[in-house]
Amino acid sequence: MDNCIRLKPTQRQLDFLRWEFGMFFHFGIRSFYLGHRDWDGREMPTSGFLPDNLDCEQWINTSKQAGAKYAILTAKHHDGFANWPSKYTEYSVANTPWKQGKGDVVAEFVAACRKYGLKVGLYYSPAQWGEGAVSFTEEKEYDDYFINQISELLTGYGKIDYLWFDGNGSGNHEYDVPRIIKAIRSMQPEILIFSMWDPNTRWIGNEDGYAPSPNPYTVPQKPHFRLSTEEEKRLGMKFLPGECDCKMRSTWFDCEENEDTIKTLEELIGMYEYSVGRGANFLLNIGPSRTGRLPEKDTARLLELGEEIRRRYGSPVGNFSELTPAGAADSFCIISDKNEIIDRVAIEEDLTDGESVTGFKVYAHLPAYRSEKILVYTGTTIGSKAICVFPAIRTAKLVVEITGHCGDYKLKSMKPYKA
Repeated sequence: MDNCIRLKPTQRQLDFLRWEFGMFFHFGIRSFYLGHRDWDGREMPTSGFLPDNLDCEQWINTSKQAGAKYAILTAKHHDGFANWPSKYTEYSVANTPWKQGKGDVVAEFVAACRKYGLKVGLYYSPAQWGEGAVSFTEEKEYDDYFINQISELLTGYGKIDYLWFDGNGSGNHEYDVPRIIKAIRSMQPEILIFSMWDPNTRWIGNEDGYAPSPNPYTVPQKPHFRLSTEEEKRLGMKFLPGECDCKMRSTWFDCEENEDTIKTLEELIGMYEYSVGRGANFLLNIGPSRTGRLPEKDTARLLELGEEIRRRYGSPVGNFSELTPAGAADSFCIISDKNEIIDRVAIEEDLTDGESVTGFKVYAHLPAYRSEKILVYTGTTIGSKAICVFPAIRTAKLVVEITGHCGDYKLKSMKPYKA
C-alpha cells in the first residue's frame, strides 16, 4: 500500500463524474463586437446586442445529439454584461433593442436544457470592466452587488445544477467568502460549484482539454479554497474531480472570423480520451453566432464527435464476462469464449469510499498460447474511467493487475473495445 491520503466524495461529485461530457456556450455582448479581447478596454454598447434568431433549443438539441449531459452558459462574462434583465446593472439585455428589452437569454437557455434533459450550468465572472463596470468604494458594496446578481440567477430560474465561477477574480477586491457561500448554499443546497472558495470540482490546469496522468481526485488545498470540512483542514487536502475546459475554435466568443481554426475530429476525440479517459470531465465550448445559433460547421463537427464517441465506445467488443478475480492477488480478468481483436479497454473504479488505485497494468492472453500473456498497457490512476489504448491484439482474456493502491479498493468494470 502506498503512503497516501484518501477522502470520500459526496454523491453530487460522483454524479458529476457520470456526466462526463458537457458543452460550454460563450454568448453575450462580445458576440456582437468581433475582434474584442478580454481586458482590451474597448467599449461594447448595449445597442449592438441584437440576436435576430436566438435559438437555445438548437444549441441544446445539438448537444444532446452529440452525447453531452450538461451545458453551461456565460450568464455574465468579464465585460459585466448580464444575459438576463438584472435589476442591479444598466448593462444587461433589458437595455438592448433585442425584444424591446424584454428578452432573457438565461431563461431561454434554462428552458432548453430542461426540455432536452441536460443539467443546467451558469457561468458567472466576479470581475468586470469597461462600460458596464460597477465600481464601489467599499468592499461590502461590491459583495452586496455580487450576491444580489447571483441571487437573481439562483432564485429566478428553478434548480441550477452547476455554478461555474471564473478564476479571474476582481483585482484586489477581498471577498467576504463565508457570506457569499452561505448565500449560495442556502438558495441552492444541491448546487455544484466550480473552482473557487467552496468548490466541488476543480480546473484541470489548462484550457486545452487535457488531463494529466496521474490525475488524482484528492488534491492539496489552494489559497482560494476558503471553506473546508474539519478533516480537509487537518489533512490540507480536498476531494475535487477535475474538469477539462477547451474550445472548438481558437477563441471563446468569435465564430465568424476564424473558421479555419475549428478543431479536427481526430484532435477532438483525442481530447475526449485524454479527459474522460483519464477520469476528468470534458467541457467543450462553441461560441454561438450573432444570429443566436450555433455555426453550421461547428455544429457538424460536434455531431461528428458524438458519432465517433458512440462508434468507439457505444458497444463493447464480443461477449466478455463481467470482471472477476483472476487468481493472483490484485488481479482481475474478463473472459470471452472466442478470440476478439481489441485495441483498448475502459476500466472504472468504485469511488464510493474515495479513490484508491495509483497504479495498474493490463495484460492480454495470446490467441493460440492461451496460458501466456503479454503486457499491453501500464497506467497510474483509474478514477471514474481510464481509457487504455494499445496496438490491436487478438485475445479471449484480458487481465488488469493493481500495482499500487491507497487502502481498500474496488473495481466496477473493465470493458473491451475496438476502434
